[in-house]
Amino acid sequence: MEKRININQVEPQAYKAMYALEGYLANIDISKTLKELIKIRASQINNCAYCIDMHTKDALKYGETNQRIFLVSAWREATKFFTEEEQTVLAMTEEITLIHQNGLSKDTYQKAAGFFTETQIAQIIMAIVTINAWNRIAVSTHQEIE
Repeated sequence: MEKRININQVEPQAYKAMYALEGYLANIDISKTLKELIKIRASQINNCAYCIDMHTKDALKYGETNQRIFLVSAWREATKFFTEEEQTVLAMTEEITLIHQNGLSKDTYQKAAGFFTETQIAQIIMAIVTINAWNRIAVSTHQEIE
């Protein structure tokens, strides 16, 4: 792949703002493993190898199993491996990541409202939005896996 700009070097204030979002996400009510499932699923959809590599490693570090990581892209067919709450968050992740299709559906939002508080729903949405921003930075700049 061709070498492209490093936004952190060229525009460090932009990264500072992104890191501020990460700081916020570090203190939300959603578990670390659920946050990593969000990051993995969005990164799969966005074909972000850099983020998939990073977040699968982080998920393992936080206690996630290999099997669930392997199955996250096929969670709809592997429902016995994911709780209803996790399935709802994965559906939210897909619908928000693919916002141009139909947006966050009424059905998915209502399911989320049955499991999570309004604050938690806002936190989940922010986690999804943030990883999508990171994916777009990594993919557009050809960020390399370390």
